[in-house]
Order: sequence, then C-alpha cells, then structure tokens
Amino acid sequence: MKKNALILGIETSCDETAAAIIQENDSSRPTILSNIVSSQIDVHKEFGGVVPELAARSHIEKIDLIVQKAVYDSGKKFSDLDAIAVTAGPGLIVCLSVGLNFAKSLALSLDKPLIAVNHLEGHALSPKLVTDLNYPYLLLLISGGHTQFLNVKKLGNYQRLGTTIDDALGEAFDKTAKMIGIEFPGGPYLEKFAEKGNPSRFDLPRPILNKGGCNVSFAGLKTAVLKISKTIKNKQDKYDLAASFQETIKEILYVKTKIAFKEFIKVNKKKLDKVFVIAGGVAANKCIRKVLNDVSLENNFKPIFPPQYLCGDNAAMIAIVGLEKFKIKKFDKLNYPAKPRWPLDKKAIFLKGAGVKL
Repeated sequence: MKKNALILGIETSCDETAAAIIQENDSSRPTILSNIVSSQIDVHKEFGGVVPELAARSHIEKIDLIVQKAVYDSGKKFSDLDAIAVTAGPGLIVCLSVGLNFAKSLALSLDKPLIAVNHLEGHALSPKLVTDLNYPYLLLLISGGHTQFLNVKKLGNYQRLGTTIDDALGEAFDKTAKMIGIEFPGGPYLEKFAEKGNPSRFDLPRPILNKGGCNVSFAGLKTAVLKISKTIKNKQDKYDLAASFQETIKEILYVKTKIAFKEFIKVNKKKLDKVFVIAGGVAANKCIRKVLNDVSLENNFKPIFPPQYLCGDNAAMIAIVGLEKFKIKKFDKLNYPAKPRWPLDKKAIFLKGAGVKL
C-alpha cells in the first residue's frame, strides 16, 4: 500500500452534490484537504421537499465542477489520486446513479480503483476524520431517512440494536416543521422556533416509550402535531408547538438511549470502552446533542459527535470509508450497481408499518 494514500470521495445520494479529498498521514486521523458541498435548497423550496428528477438534473449539471473544485482546493492533481470512493446507496436511485457513473468514468480514465460506499457507513465512520475511534462502539444514526442504534463491531460489520418502525427522526422534524408553517428545509429551523416556545404547552404522545426495546416510533407523534397545527392561531402557538415537539423527542431519545446502552453492553461480552457515537444530519441539533451528552455521562459512556459540518451529507465521510477499504484493498468492479436500499445490518428484520409487533 502506498504511504499517505489520497482518496477522492463523491456523494450524490439525495440533494447535495459533494466531493472531498482526504489524505492519510502518520497519525491515526487523515487530513481533509477539501470538502465541497453544493446544496439544492433553492431547487426544491417551492415544492416543499426533494423532487428526485430535479435533484438528479442538478447533480448532472454540477458534479464535474464540484469534483474539479475539490481537487483544485486540495492542491493536488487528478493523477495524484489513489482511489475513487463514491456513494452507491442507499438513496434516490436517479441521484445515486449520477455520482456512481461519474466515479466509474473517472476511475476508468485514471486507471484508479473504484470503491463503492454505503452512505450510512459514511455517517458511522465520520468521527474518524476528527478523533481517534476504536471498535466496537455504539452508534445512533439519526438523519432524514434513518434512525438506528447500531453495534459497530468493525469496518463492514454492524449489528442493529434498534430502529424506527415508521418515520425517521429527521423526517419527523421536517414534516412537523412543514405542518407548523416553516418553509423547506424545515427541520434545521424548527430548533430556532423551539427556542422561543414553551416546551410544556402541549402534551404530545411518546409512542412505544415503555416497550419495544430501543426501537422508536414517531408516526403517532407526528399525527398529534398535525391535529394541533390545525388549531394554531398565532406565531406564539407555532413556537410552543415546536418547543413541545422537540421536548418530546428529547424525552424519547433519553429513555431509548439508556436501553440501547444496556443492549450494547449485553451483546459485547468482552471488556470494552463505552463509547457512544451520534451521527447524521439531526446530530447537528444542539438540544438533541445536549440530552444525548447528558444521558451518556450519566451512564458512564463517552459521547462523540462529529463537528456540525460533518453531520449532514458530505463527501469527506465517503472518503474516510474509502480510505479504510483502500488499506485492505477492498475494491469494486466498474459494473457495481446503485442500491436504493442497503442496510448496514443485512441480517436485521425489516421493521416498518402498523403490523409490527413489539
């Protein structure tokens, strides 16, 4: 293996066109030489959500420029690259295909290895960009499309301990924000509304709080918000509903995380470091960070949060997985398919829908 490997990461799973260059160095953490993220908020704002066809078209228009900028900002040349890492799933198939096909063409033209990356694995390993992290560790992945507690055993080896049986947490935030009247993308701005509200104003449901292990459910909470939103009369009502929603989420995460700690200890028989990684777009929420930090310290777990610029979708997290796979020469063929569904724990039972028994 070449010393100080240089990896290009490409990410187009949803509505961010992203590219990054990272370089291995003598320490355990690589150096991020560039990390470019181009958002599509203006493209989708009038529709109140991501439109796959428009997202894919925007990726096609931007990806060449974004990748070139990532290489230019890194101070390197395309010929210096050692491998091309790219998100192959999960995500929107039309969006994934843009980044994957671009990466395949680039790998072929440069005669460099292609590394297909699971987007969720990128989130799982993202703290490795900024901190020392040993296996195993407990991961809470909270994003727009996923909410899971995972036992991260090693690269490519994950055991799901709990998941959502309906909406992902990020989805619940976005939909609640939309019902309250916050324009797209509402999730990140709901926190600002909540700062001005009374968190005790509305008593909202906490589905499956005392059953189902560390599985979670947010659909019933979202339905309750919908009913209340129809009675809202002024701005303060919106602030209070946002604050009550966020407070309810905090309570759910506090209880379920304590259960996940016990599960993590139980499945790891050997003596281990009690490390708790929280990653994904929702991990940028300051209130959620605080409650998860508090419950960690109360239970003698060390909480690790990626910096906010690495919480949302980005290509540096794809590159770090690429670097880890490059070290063990785990490369992929140029006919590797895009995977709209790609669970980290392939043995885990699919839990979705009203018929789920807990």
